[in-house]
Amino acid sequence: MFRILETRELGRGVKMFVIEAARIARKQKPGQFVIVRLYEHGERIPLTIADSDPHEGTITLVVQGIGKTTCLLNMLEAGDSILDIVGPLGKPSEIQHYGTAVVIGGGVGTAIALPTARALRQAGNYVISILGARSRDLVILEEEVRKVSNETHICTDDGTYGRKGLVTDKLKDLLSGPYPIDYILAIGPVPMMRAVAKETKFTGVKTIVSLNSIMVDGTGMCGGCRVLVNKKNQFACVDGPEFEAEAVNFDVLTERNSAYRDKEQQALKDLLANPEHELEIIRMEMKKHFVEAISGEETSEVNHAS
Repeated sequence: MFRILETRELGRGVKMFVIEAARIARKQKPGQFVIVRLYEHGERIPLTIADSDPHEGTITLVVQGIGKTTCLLNMLEAGDSILDIVGPLGKPSEIQHYGTAVVIGGGVGTAIALPTARALRQAGNYVISILGARSRDLVILEEEVRKVSNETHICTDDGTYGRKGLVTDKLKDLLSGPYPIDYILAIGPVPMMRAVAKETKFTGVKTIVSLNSIMVDGTGMCGGCRVLVNKKNQFACVDGPEFEAEAVNFDVLTERNSAYRDKEQQALKDLLANPEHELEIIRMEMKKHFVEAISGEETSEVNHAS
């Protein structure tokens, strides 16, 4: 079990979790993710590690409540526990000294991009961050991003904060500006990453996207996270999650991401009809595992003593 030590609301439907996971915290690198299972019969979902503290033995996850499991997770508080967290998984971000690096975070993608932006800055890059959201209340981790960036720009669809428009509007300005852009990382909704890939296709600028496609086991065994890259099947969990934007077939990615939409919507509807029931199942199961763990330790001590 993995104990939740701290939670914080970051924006509408977005919550931060600080979780006790010492082994993962020691090994985690920017760009990697974990597979989370809340309870015995729960589904497995991938969540990118937003931060880690090896000294405290904690990892930080940022979760946007969209489907059943993410909404259920966002109902948990400090003191609750999660049954399984497996990781770190996936290839780490490729950190080099490129020169000027643009990091684009769309919505909760900002949390995923944050550790990579920090690492790029530490590697000596001039980091320009662009944060995008539909409205002001969905802009997250702005202060944290500003601390690790040389420049930070905010774009909102409705103009309630920062510049009105899309992240690609600001990206166009930078690409046509007087200073060269050497590297671009875009993390967020598929349409946003697709738009960035289209914008940079003929510029020659190395552009990377992070693909949060359907994942189940996170090891490449199930094949659920197949993506088409350079006209070849790749597995986002082991070959990625980061790929060169120009090589990704976004048509296939969009189709795969929507394959289970009807079932996901029905599962969410069932949850919201009686959320307390599911929450109670998780807490009762965690209590059971805790009692079993304590009993096991006591038995072990008795055997050792004898």
